[in-house]
Amino acid sequence: MATYKKRGYKPKTTKEQEVDEVIIDEKDSTTAEVFNTLDETASKTEDWVIKNQKYIFVIIGVVAVAVLGFLGFNEFIAKPKQAEAMNEIYQAKKYFNEAVNGTAKDSLYTLALNGGEGKLGMVDMASQYSGTKAGNLASYYAGMAYLNLKDYKNAVTYLGNFNSEDEVLAPMAKGGIGDAFVQLNQLEDALGYYEEAANMRANEFTTPLYLYKAGVTALDLGKADKALSYFNKIKEVYPTATQATNIDVFIGKAQGLTN
Repeated sequence: MATYKKRGYKPKTTKEQEVDEVIIDEKDSTTAEVFNTLDETASKTEDWVIKNQKYIFVIIGVVAVAVLGFLGFNEFIAKPKQAEAMNEIYQAKKYFNEAVNGTAKDSLYTLALNGGEGKLGMVDMASQYSGTKAGNLASYYAGMAYLNLKDYKNAVTYLGNFNSEDEVLAPMAKGGIGDAFVQLNQLEDALGYYEEAANMRANEFTTPLYLYKAGVTALDLGKADKALSYFNKIKEVYPTATQATNIDVFIGKAQGLTN
């Protein structure tokens, strides 16, 4: 019976076989070392866990209590408090809206601030429901009510406490602070808040309004270049805004002061 050998096959010499055996022994040795190291590490980890299991259980317990506490607070305290606050603010908000649209403005703004018909006003709402959306909103309404009642320092305080990402209310709160500082003859402060209000959002209502107020205030401060940039932006970006109606007059005035 014929036998075949692969082409080019050459039997290994005794030396080559010895080298192969050494390589295999080294691989086996390395593998054994890796497993021994893993065993040692696992053993050390187990020992550490056994020694410190009391502290581990305490940490797990603390985390569990914190999570459950947060969920419980949110479900049984925060949500009911928010619902209660939204119900409580209704009457004060009604007074505020009537003041904006009605004739007996001062008395209605006062009712909005102090409350009536057994309901809290915005001042107490902001204090008692601090941390809720309604309490935050009460700070805005209180600030605007004080602004209309010419109590500018309180207007600054309450509007400064208001935090929002709302497209309109957020810049209006900053702009309201600017209006209060104008009345307090603090024009530099007013300009800063008008600029902040103009840059907070880009919309057709608040942006041109506060660009215009920033421009007029800048003119009063002798900053004609800055005023000109604001007036030009109204003309170029917001040509349909109410403030753009006579903007060329203000552009001309600013240009005259820059020459």
